[in-house]
Amino acid sequence: MRTPASTKIMANYRIIILCVILWFFHSANTPVTCSNNKTDLLSLLSFKAAIYDDPRGALNSWNETVHFCSWKGILCGSRHRTRVVSINLMSQGLVGSLSPHVGNLSFLRSIILQNNSFYGQIPREIARLKRLEYIEFSNNSFDGSIPRNLSQSQNLYYLNLIDNDLTGIIPPELGSLLELEALGLSKNKLSGTISPFIGNLTRLVLLSLANCGLQGEVPHALVHLQSLELLNLDENSLTGSIPSGLYNISTFSIFTVRSNQLRGTIPSDLGFKFPKLRHLDLGDNLFSGVIPVSLSNASMLEFIYLSSNNFTGPMLKDFERLSGLRSLIFSSNHLQGDISSISSLTNCTRLQVLSLFDNLLSGSLPGSIGNLSSQLSYLSVERNEVHGSIPSGIGNLPGLTRLSIEDNDLDGPIPSAIGKLAKLQEIYLGMNRFTNVLPSSLGNLSLLNHLYVQQNNIDGSIPPTLSNCSNLLTLDLSHNNLSDSVPREIMRLSSISISFNLAHNAFTGPIPAEVGSLINLVNLDLSHNRLSGFIPNSLRSCVSLQRLHLEVNSLDGEIPRGLNALKGLQDLDLSQNNLSGPIPRFLGELPLVNLNLSFNRLQDEVPILGVFENKTAVSVDGNNELCGGIADLKLPPCSSTNSKKKNFPTVLKILIPIVITGVISFTLSVCFCISVYRRRRKSRDIPSSILSFEGQFLRLSYADLLKATNGFSEANLIGAGRFGSVYKGILDDGQILVAVKVLNLHIKGASKSFKSECNALRIVRHRNLLKLLSICQSTDFQGRDFKSLVYEYKSKGSLEKLLHQNRQQQGGQDERTSSLTMIQRLNIAIDIASALEYLHCGTDSSIVHGDLKPSNILLDDDMTAHVGDFGLAKVMSSISGEFPTHESSSIGIKGTIGYVPPEYGISTMISTQGDVYSYGILLLEIFTNLRPTDDYVLKEHTSLHNYVTSALPNAVMEIVDPYILSEYKVKQSKTEDCMNSVLGIGVACSKESPSDRMSITNVVNLLCKIRTAYLVGEETRNT
Repeated sequence: MRTPASTKIMANYRIIILCVILWFFHSANTPVTCSNNKTDLLSLLSFKAAIYDDPRGALNSWNETVHFCSWKGILCGSRHRTRVVSINLMSQGLVGSLSPHVGNLSFLRSIILQNNSFYGQIPREIARLKRLEYIEFSNNSFDGSIPRNLSQSQNLYYLNLIDNDLTGIIPPELGSLLELEALGLSKNKLSGTISPFIGNLTRLVLLSLANCGLQGEVPHALVHLQSLELLNLDENSLTGSIPSGLYNISTFSIFTVRSNQLRGTIPSDLGFKFPKLRHLDLGDNLFSGVIPVSLSNASMLEFIYLSSNNFTGPMLKDFERLSGLRSLIFSSNHLQGDISSISSLTNCTRLQVLSLFDNLLSGSLPGSIGNLSSQLSYLSVERNEVHGSIPSGIGNLPGLTRLSIEDNDLDGPIPSAIGKLAKLQEIYLGMNRFTNVLPSSLGNLSLLNHLYVQQNNIDGSIPPTLSNCSNLLTLDLSHNNLSDSVPREIMRLSSISISFNLAHNAFTGPIPAEVGSLINLVNLDLSHNRLSGFIPNSLRSCVSLQRLHLEVNSLDGEIPRGLNALKGLQDLDLSQNNLSGPIPRFLGELPLVNLNLSFNRLQDEVPILGVFENKTAVSVDGNNELCGGIADLKLPPCSSTNSKKKNFPTVLKILIPIVITGVISFTLSVCFCISVYRRRRKSRDIPSSILSFEGQFLRLSYADLLKATNGFSEANLIGAGRFGSVYKGILDDGQILVAVKVLNLHIKGASKSFKSECNALRIVRHRNLLKLLSICQSTDFQGRDFKSLVYEYKSKGSLEKLLHQNRQQQGGQDERTSSLTMIQRLNIAIDIASALEYLHCGTDSSIVHGDLKPSNILLDDDMTAHVGDFGLAKVMSSISGEFPTHESSSIGIKGTIGYVPPEYGISTMISTQGDVYSYGILLLEIFTNLRPTDDYVLKEHTSLHNYVTSALPNAVMEIVDPYILSEYKVKQSKTEDCMNSVLGIGVACSKESPSDRMSITNVVNLLCKIRTAYLVGEETRNT
């Protein structure tokens, strides 16, 4: 029997044993967890340490005061709640290398670093991540070879390394990644061939190997990829033919092998074998044979590009089933047949591009051409054998921006109906047999940029209404029968900057003094006419002139001294006129490559400097009173030459003391001036893409901008982005407020962004686009490269600020009220849509903005919206080539998360429809005041699009900005109907499939109608 004392001892003993067991259990388990936690923590800190520039503060939260599972871009697992399973730092502007310690994150399944500036090699240690499934490194600067040991990550199903600087071959070890569904290696500097091992990856859905230096043939092993939906082999040096087995893969949606040296024929049953095909691009190769009729049965086709090959035989005649067709490009082949077959395209109601130029098509343009799609923006049939007249139905194509039918056998008058095409920007009618006068209705085309009617039989005078074309860049009416005087009104069109050509006509009278208004003009040709009088001295204002031809006229008087101001003049022809007087010495100081002064009445000595030193570059024949010059000109010596030689020693004695004294002082002055001149010259260097527009910009140097922004002080900083910072500035006179965007040239893509912005802004003018005032490309005071763009300053700031300023001030997640009224939001939405419509359809080239979001929308005092930041813009066509509505790109996303369309994630195309998607999301944000990344509100809906869709139409007033709700309680009226309509447009624009999205033109029209209905409703209520 136990005593109380022994019982107590036993109880204490049990407690001690229990404590020991608990301690042992704790020590056996806890250190492992802590160790693992610490490993992930240290790995992430090492990741951060390898980043030397974080412009957006993406890693600010990466410190030990907060658990790393709460750091931005970090996701921990649901099972292992303290282990990192995902890193997502897409589009954060990060600059640095990728730390090899990332290989210690043993639970990592996904790593997304696309659209940053990571450099250096991809660390081999990443292959230690056995659970890794998803690698997204596109649009960075990784170099070196692709790690061969990636094959150890057997769970990998997505690998995107597009748009980097990777070198070497495609490692054959990747052939063991049997789970791989997407492989993107485009836009790198790889070499070698497409290895047959890729045929082992039988689960591949997406394969993008474009523009990466590959050679050799397309391997037969690719026929094993029976699940392939996208194949992009563009812009390599591939040869041979396409393996026939590839044409048996029925899952293809996108098949593009453009710009190689591939040959062979297209199977006659291709249209049946590719039932899901949306995009077919075989352009710029060596394919031959006929275009299979079966393509007419591929009813899902949207884009057909077969240009620049050797296709022969008849063009397709039956397009009835291709109702979704958007682009049909058969240009530069040897196709035959009747052009009237395009009548079957009238069922293609989405058709935007029809390009058949440079073939052997004959017949006449059908009257049904006016029944083609109202969305048709590009029509090109030049360099064929088309005859007859232009049908008046051409005026029924309201979306047409480019009409090109030159170099055919067309005749008759140019129809006045052409003046109905209000969006027309380019007209190419040259090298035909058109007669009669130019229609005065051409003056209705206020957006017209290029008008070519050369080499026809047009007579009469130039209609004065043409002066209404205030955006004209090129006017070529040469080689016709035009007469009367050159209209002064046309000469006042200062927009003409590329070419003004009236040569080989019968114009009379003097050259109007208004020619001086053409301050940006590069080429002026008035030769082979009957012009008379003096050469106007006002030509001195045409400072951009490079080519001036006035030969074969009846001009008289002396060569005007005003030509001395034309510092860029390279080609000058004044031959076969009645010019008199001496040859000005300044002509030898101009950068002339060709000078023709022959057959005039010029007198006195020929200079012996500059162009006059080159016999092959100058012609002075037929001027009987000229003398001197270089010996090769074989002119008689001037009469005063000998007397000058006799007096030379006396003159020399007098001049030598003066010259020596002067030279010493002059040399010191010149040394100082040269250094000043070089600095000023550099500071005012403007990119070549906009030289022709130089006269429209303020001339600002680095020193000017430094002063205007108070030394680029932080107090003047009004915004920052991936490629640079924006400062508020005040120019010297104190009257001009500007926004100065300074590029961070250390960031990959900044120079490319600068070039893109210049290239896009060179050709745009619209009230809802941010106006560029100046460009500065120079060096700072430390000799470092400096690039900046100067814009108009908009006092109300960005739409981002107006929508979300309360959220920033109060910091509450539920506080999302903006003080913008319903009508203000509608006006802003219409302004942005109008700008977008202009970019897509209203210039000589279609432009994709590429980064539409609230922070890139600025508002002025009148609350007018202006779209800015064209750093990611793409000009999709030019006057010199075809008009592809889509441009090959990487599958790496460029833009801002939340606004980037889903097809940019893995697709090979960028498009205007991508902008429409971004606009749709932006429209939803304007009226809900929710960012597309506000996960705390969107929750299970996953996206703003789905969130709004779920509320339409019955619960729409529950999701709108609370300020609109308060306005609704006061006004009632048609607010709810208005909101349903507006948000419905946003949803229609942001649909997942580009083909399902609303056109931007329809968006503008519908929003204007909604605004009108809303205002009428309010007026009725008030009445």
